[in-house]
Amino acid sequence: MSLFRAALKPPALKTDDVFEIGGRPVRLRVNARARRISLRVDPKRREVVAIAPSERKLADALRFAESRAGWIAERLAVLPELRPLRPGAIIDVGGAPCRLERAAMRIVPRLIPATADEPQRLVAYGHDEAYGRAAMRALKAEALKRLTARTGAHAERLGQPMPTVAVADAKGRWGSCKQAARGRPAAIRYSWRLVLAPATVLDYVAAHETAHLIEGNHGPGFWALVDQLYGDHRAARRWLRIHGGAVQAMSA
Repeated sequence: MSLFRAALKPPALKTDDVFEIGGRPVRLRVNARARRISLRVDPKRREVVAIAPSERKLADALRFAESRAGWIAERLAVLPELRPLRPGAIIDVGGAPCRLERAAMRIVPRLIPATADEPQRLVAYGHDEAYGRAAMRALKAEALKRLTARTGAHAERLGQPMPTVAVADAKGRWGSCKQAARGRPAAIRYSWRLVLAPATVLDYVAAHETAHLIEGNHGPGFWALVDQLYGDHRAARRWLRIHGGAVQAMSA
């Protein structure tokens, strides 16, 4: 009898399993740093992620998501439409308009600064998604340049060694910081999409992550460092809450 019951036992859940709840996709995810089960929206994948602190809790995370089917439907329904990077579109880069243009021949995609007569321009070669990927490479390169500069400035003010800096298409996070340990330098990763935000917002996130070089949590000591580096950050955080979804909707 025990063997029969074992044969009927459902397969174990694992991270990155995707289920449909109320007609909407929900992905299971384990985050060992999570203190409790939670849900978050992934605007890039246009799905909800159910986060559990361990694989053992994934079944609880799935049941929690099922109990919040209405919430899931509401949050995904209001996501901004995907905005592909295509020639002729106007996007914001660093808080200023930038016109996307197609080059007549294969070139290294690049940003061209604004002049008295023209807004800044992003010139890339290709068609459809190939163009979008090329434009994204130029934006990632610009994001890395700007974020490296601001991180270096903030690290110097704190008297900290320069961490390694990288950009990625982070899902649901604007940045993350790994403190130095055992001869390994500190490392900060940012979402390249910060280059689509105003320069003050990009600078706030750089200050936020650089403060984590000293304070690993979000306690009073951490926020005192952010205040020291950046000042009043309420407007920047508000911008990310209001406009972050539209930034995440930019796609190749």
